[in-house]
Amino acid sequence: MPALDQPFLDEIFPAARTDAFFDALFGGAEEGAYDIRLVPLSVTDKEARLAFELRQRPGKCLKCSLTYGLPQVFKRHPVLDVGGVARAVGERLGWQGEPDWELGPTEEVDAETHVVPFKLVRK
Repeated sequence: MPALDQPFLDEIFPAARTDAFFDALFGGAEEGAYDIRLVPLSVTDKEARLAFELRQRPGKCLKCSLTYGLPQVFKRHPVLDVGGVARAVGERLGWQGEPDWELGPTEEVDAETHVVPFKLVRK
């Protein structure tokens, strides 16, 4: 089974997507309080667990940026294209068809880092 390594995840969810997301959301990338990075957690033959890691930007407040409503926003936002990310991960893992996927509630790792769990299940 091919690995879900960080270089692959950075390729399918590049850092530039964060600025594009904030540009679409607020009309300017500089308004964003965090950077978004897709990170691997664990993979089995039937399930992949990843997370969208939110890292506070210098001089910004991650806790003040209402990250707890993000799973609903991420699900629907065309710039983030979570469904497309799920398809790319499924293809990388050699899964047939589009995987089922879900986003969990935002978790606070520490004051500078929050994560949105991203689970994919092979059909």
